[in-house]
Amino acid sequence: MAVDNTGGGSRTIKASKFKATCLRLMDEVAESGVEIVITKNGHPTARLVPCRKRFRDWFGADRGNIEILGDIISPMDVEWEAEVDPDGVLNP
Repeated sequence: MAVDNTGGGSRTIKASKFKATCLRLMDEVAESGVEIVITKNGHPTARLVPCRKRFRDWFGADRGNIEILGDIISPMDVEWEAEVDPDGVLNP
């Protein structure tokens, strides 16, 4: 195959070889997850990368990553400045 391994998790291929084997290379990238850099005249011009699935719903996305410590529903035992002097001006 005309694809060169460059290390670092990507491969390079000439545009002419990419054109001839495009569909097969798309399947390889989707399966392996390794991107391919496409070159023209020795210069990188494009990248073929795997498509990543996105979250459909953010609700619950961090489940298992966040730990709630203590009671987050009950009121706190701290008096707010607005409760102490409701007619006063808040100090910045």
